[in-house]
Amino acid sequence: MRLLLTSDTHLPQRARDLPAQLLAELPRADVVFHAGDWVDTATLDLLESRSRRLIGVYGNNDGPALRARLPEVAHADVGGLRFGAVHETGPARGREARCAARFPDLDVLVFGHSHIPWDTTAPSGLRLLNPGSPTDRRRQPHCTYMTATVTDGRLTQVELHRLPPRRAG
Repeated sequence: MRLLLTSDTHLPQRARDLPAQLLAELPRADVVFHAGDWVDTATLDLLESRSRRLIGVYGNNDGPALRARLPEVAHADVGGLRFGAVHETGPARGREARCAARFPDLDVLVFGHSHIPWDTTAPSGLRLLNPGSPTDRRRQPHCTYMTATVTDGRLTQVELHRLPPRRAG
């Protein structure tokens, strides 16, 4: 089962459109995760229309229209793994322990907010994944997203994809 993970798209504030490379991944993904800060409902509509299964949450920059359609925290069984998605997890320091305590029943937590890619495992075994942002790299060298595979109840082939710089114009 192939997964696509993204977050912090911030359309149309940080970019006019989602990157073509990210859009090309949609038909290949069995499940798409978006960890919040969509900003516009058009992005949610687009991902809903092109995804086999979309698991999304709202972020701190998402207004009432998105909050009416999305939860703050999502839970889903994906290929025998217990996934969760949330936008904010707080500061990097202590994140693993804090998330393990908050989400003791999860195997994998997808989160966003910082725009900083993250892939760690808490002592409890909880895997924490932040795909970064495909549209707003902030202080990172690249805009990013992630793909992963779930095989036989295991998360494998977690890959961070770096996007080429956007052309001005």
